[in-house]
Amino acid sequence: MSLLSLSDLTVELGGRRVVDGVSLTLPPGRFAGLIGPNGAGKTSVLRAALGLIPAGGAIALGDRRLDTMTTGERALAAAYLPQEREIGWPLSVERLVMLGRGPHRRPGAPPGAEDRAAVARAMARMDVAAFAARPATALSGGERARVLIARALAQEAPLLLADEPMAGLDPAHQIALAATFATLAAEGRGVLASIHELGLAAWACDWLVLIDAGRIVAEGSPRTVLTPERLAAVYGVEARIDWLGEVPAIVPFRHVRG
Repeated sequence: MSLLSLSDLTVELGGRRVVDGVSLTLPPGRFAGLIGPNGAGKTSVLRAALGLIPAGGAIALGDRRLDTMTTGERALAAAYLPQEREIGWPLSVERLVMLGRGPHRRPGAPPGAEDRAAVARAMARMDVAAFAARPATALSGGERARVLIARALAQEAPLLLADEPMAGLDPAHQIALAATFATLAAEGRGVLASIHELGLAAWACDWLVLIDAGRIVAEGSPRTVLTPERLAAVYGVEARIDWLGEVPAIVPFRHVRG
């Protein structure tokens, strides 16, 4: 069984095809990194996978076709962390993270013990418990990012789709977040995250999907996908890749496109 299945996914925006025939599956226990240059179609793949934008092809969450699921059923099956980090209301951090528990409660029902426990776990994982009572709008950009990730984690869906979740985080919190996603996968959940930091993706992810111009160029283990030849063809850079055990050092040193 897979947590996410995309078959011949296509997306057209503004009269242009931005996702072209993407097919992939995400089984339980996998942390997959969706990598590729700016404009490759990564965000559109993630949004289409949850029905947030119109798309062609077949999409399934677990054993259900996406088009047969209600909004509530989708929220129980998958959590989504978008690129946007704006917080419009001065809710406390704890109340904002609690919004992630909405799919688990009846409308208007107060949080229960399971909800409070899930929120506490999510805040601890993202190192935001110390300012649980502070207004979320008073936080720094990196702190806001961590709070919004905590909200997605509190949803405790079997599948997490995250769009550039490491953006805006300092190196320590980038590493901690990557390790958290790997832990979620080890617990039997699935994570598909778009990541620009190739070294971090290669270190943390057990599977990489390289996309360019809306199409999958390669997928597989990081060692298989990340080669100097592919980085030159897709990113337009010459790069040196050294593996120190399971830790990669990727150093781009020359632009090869005019």
